[in-house]
Amino acid sequence: MTSATHSTLFPQVPDSADAVLDGLDPEQREVAMALLGPVCVLAGAGTGKTRAITHRIAYGVRAGIIQPTSVLAVTFTNRAAGEMRGRLRQLGAGGVQARTFHSAALRQLQYFWPKAVGGDLPRLLERKVQLVAEAAARCGIRLDRNELRDVTSEIEWAKVTQTVPADYPAVVAKSQRDAPRDPAEISQVYAMYEQLKRDRTVIDFEDVLLLTVGILQDRHDIADHVRRQYQHFVVDEYQDVSPLQQRLLDLWLGDRDNLCVVGDASQTIYSFTGATPDHLLNFRTRHPRATVVKLVRDYRSTPQVVHLANGLLGQARGRAAEHRLELVSQRERGPEPAYTEYADEPAEAEGTARRIRDLIAAGVPAGEIAVLYRVNSQSEVYEQALADAGVPYQLRGAERFFERAEVREAGVALRGAARAGGNDSLLDDAQGLPAEVRAVLSTKGWRSEPPTGSGAVRDRWESLAALVRLAEDFEQARPGATLSDLVAELDERAAAQHAPTVQGVTLASLHSAKGLEWDAVFLVGLTEGMMPITYAKTDEQIEEERRLLYVGVTRARFHLSLSWSLARSPGGRAGRRPSRFLNGLRPGSAAPGSRGAAGGSGGIERPVAARRKRRGPALCRVCGRTLTDAGEMKLMRCDDCPSDMDEALYERLRDWRAVRAQEISQPAYCVFTDKTLMAIAEAVPGSEGELAGIPGVGARKLGRFGAAVLDICAGGDGVEEPAEAYEEM
Repeated sequence: MTSATHSTLFPQVPDSADAVLDGLDPEQREVAMALLGPVCVLAGAGTGKTRAITHRIAYGVRAGIIQPTSVLAVTFTNRAAGEMRGRLRQLGAGGVQARTFHSAALRQLQYFWPKAVGGDLPRLLERKVQLVAEAAARCGIRLDRNELRDVTSEIEWAKVTQTVPADYPAVVAKSQRDAPRDPAEISQVYAMYEQLKRDRTVIDFEDVLLLTVGILQDRHDIADHVRRQYQHFVVDEYQDVSPLQQRLLDLWLGDRDNLCVVGDASQTIYSFTGATPDHLLNFRTRHPRATVVKLVRDYRSTPQVVHLANGLLGQARGRAAEHRLELVSQRERGPEPAYTEYADEPAEAEGTARRIRDLIAAGVPAGEIAVLYRVNSQSEVYEQALADAGVPYQLRGAERFFERAEVREAGVALRGAARAGGNDSLLDDAQGLPAEVRAVLSTKGWRSEPPTGSGAVRDRWESLAALVRLAEDFEQARPGATLSDLVAELDERAAAQHAPTVQGVTLASLHSAKGLEWDAVFLVGLTEGMMPITYAKTDEQIEEERRLLYVGVTRARFHLSLSWSLARSPGGRAGRRPSRFLNGLRPGSAAPGSRGAAGGSGGIERPVAARRKRRGPALCRVCGRTLTDAGEMKLMRCDDCPSDMDEALYERLRDWRAVRAQEISQPAYCVFTDKTLMAIAEAVPGSEGELAGIPGVGARKLGRFGAAVLDICAGGDGVEEPAEAYEEM
């Protein structure tokens, strides 16, 4: 690595306390100089909150007002804590403790346990699922793998909200929370789980907070020790604090008030984990002398993106909405957000992939582009579309569709049923391929109606439902297709999407995108039932869905695209409606509560079928049968028709593709798929025109790889001299 002492990655340490303040805007500077007493920083998305609070700590340390070892800064992820520590070191404020709530509490628990309790701290149970499973079994309650995960999450929620097992059913009823099982059953499992932990002398992560709270409450000498050590506290993402974390923070503070909190109620999207913005919203009530600073200068997004974000919150209701921040972009103008309506989901995915490919061609790095969706099961169609477009991608916060456990299990079940054929009694009453698939997947948890609530059970159902829809689409494209045909199709799709980890377009759920940002963001699937999600029933649940969309919008720096489709599959009933959250914002839509439209429809693109050239049926060049499979259409022959492929040429093309893919750091399928290489080896094109006529080549790949492919077809090795060589001669 070359020296980068003066780069933005390795900036020079400021030479004085005053130099720490250089480059801060007036509000950030106000935060940095408010060193004593309670401080509440209301920081909108992209306003530089981390910059403000790290410069605040560094300024206090460098000015000699704060001792670095007396500061405890807490946040919610190891990544955020690490970023904070790195920035503080760059500002000359090493020695400050920046940790998550759990890691800070665990250090204190390990240090004080021998004195407070005696002996060694009980072993930390890193994964509680197995113990929850045993607890359920002892209660005579059968939980499948996904229910087990959901019940485990429910126990975690109960503990961070300080709900004991006996009170759990009543608390769930009062909060209108969707429990994954009968609350009385979960209460039983919860109580047995706690008993098993006591019997085996183990604790879980929530116990780390609970036990630290208990020791600090009961042992005033230990509480005084902690308070002598830490006299200044900073809490980032304060809108995500749970009641248990707030209780711990109160005990750390004691009767002092040197506390700085930073948050944005409009980014509260984790209430299902126990997070609540109430502590942020009540801060000024609890601390009447608090200094309150609002950060609204948005340095991340263009005025067009910020205008849309403000418009979303302008329609919000509820207490969090009353404290919304009106952002003001500090960037130059950019393109208007693009609203696109598609006929169906595959068309939406293909259109998104084309736009992404165009952005990459225009110079936007693939790693600076994201496709964000509401639930992980939406990823599969975008994985496929990006693979078909030759665009590398990576998934965040989810496994690839065909690597999900439930999809692998479903594949095994479908393959077994296909082998058994008519001997499988499960298929006796099933008429047609989709019915057979539904019958098989019903043994894996699929039902005709989705489960209520969110969590692993819902995610599993969504994955299985995606397979059912794929079977329906497959039969429509290939009437008479068998279960064996579908299994082969699934295998081919899985193989096409198996690629090494690459720097590519990010596919992520909106929840997992929190805290991240990209140059270009595509918000997809914005229909009623998905945004807001179907199981969001109460007013507060609906408002949290709106905030989730707001978080998605504010991830974009420059390019923002919002899209929806009117039908699930091609030719399906166009009964879907765009998300209500876009009413009054997208062109041609009426604002909530109004009768008129917000404007003409000219701002919405509608890539309808009329724009596409109508093509006649693709016919097999050997037997003349109509082709419907995409792979067969690339070859222009049936899979089982005789092939005149030049095997040696095919192998040379594969070898060349492997080298070329490595050179451009992309998966092999992004150069050409196997089927396209087979088609080339069968046709042996001798000109650009002949090569361009092969499905899967296209103008872009013709320009990029055409000369090399034609050279290989002519007997060469496909190696071209670089342009620089000609310039030097």
